[in-house]
Amino acid sequence: MLSPYKGKTGLRRLINACGYSISGLRAAYRLEDAFRQEVALAAVMIPAALLLPVAATGRALLLASVFLVLIVELLNSAIEAAVDRISLDNHELAKVAKDIGSAAVMLSLACMTTVWIVVLVG
Repeated sequence: MLSPYKGKTGLRRLINACGYSISGLRAAYRLEDAFRQEVALAAVMIPAALLLPVAATGRALLLASVFLVLIVELLNSAIEAAVDRISLDNHELAKVAKDIGSAAVMLSLACMTTVWIVVLVG
């Protein structure tokens, strides 16, 4: 076993994993302004995707693109937290890591915008 924290299996592992995931979502919502803004955006766009008169494939693309933004923002926030845990000093590699995470969020937002335009306009 590589980690002493990886001992749980079966249902106990699943329950623990769900708890950790909920804790992560709460922390992101509480601590990250960008995540709160994207959740607000998702709160509008997800119902819109479900109500718009589009084919099932288009609906799936609309929904997936919104969830992609949330997922990438969570990963970006995790990168930022890990970098800040190591050191709050200005360091070129820390800046690179944070900038790349930010770029990933920007691309996911561009992807979502493109998907919505293509699905809605044709």
